[in-house]
Amino acid sequence: MNQPTSLYLASLLEVEWQKPEEFEFPNEFAKHWLEEQGSLSRRLKQHCQELTVELLQNHIVTAKTLKSDESQLLSEQDCLLREVVLCGDDCPWVVGRTLIPRTTLVDQQYDLAQQGDIPLGLTVFSADNVERDSLQMGWVHLPQGRFLARRSRLWMNHKPMLVAELFLSNSPIYAKERV
Repeated sequence: MNQPTSLYLASLLEVEWQKPEEFEFPNEFAKHWLEEQGSLSRRLKQHCQELTVELLQNHIVTAKTLKSDESQLLSEQDCLLREVVLCGDDCPWVVGRTLIPRTTLVDQQYDLAQQGDIPLGLTVFSADNVERDSLQMGWVHLPQGRFLARRSRLWMNHKPMLVAELFLSNSPIYAKERV
């Protein structure tokens, strides 16, 4: 993992998350992206020829390594940590960090632990019963600039996972207006 990517991932842990009604959106275009209820992967795929995943991490972490707000959203249990970079036509667009509790991994239509380089959103939103709640937004301030981020809890067949996404500078979320 290169230094900027590890910095991006670390910054996702430091975001001051806000509810949509409290967040000051930079513009309506960004608001629509951040409030997307469906698959972000599908939406990104509409803006490129090829959407690819660079898998950075995919391993179990113990419950004690979760931040308190993560534990509150998921319950306190060991989770699969999946960290990725989503790229549109080989350009990094989104850094993603997903926590999937062990109990969510069992009795599913799909083996989420074996996603590899398949975008998680494409699999999750192919399931029979998917919902999103606890949607939050925030800003990440880094030497490279100011970036939008969002976090939400996805329910796949009534089992939760927590997804955090950092929109990098070349992401389509910034296409209409620069932040």
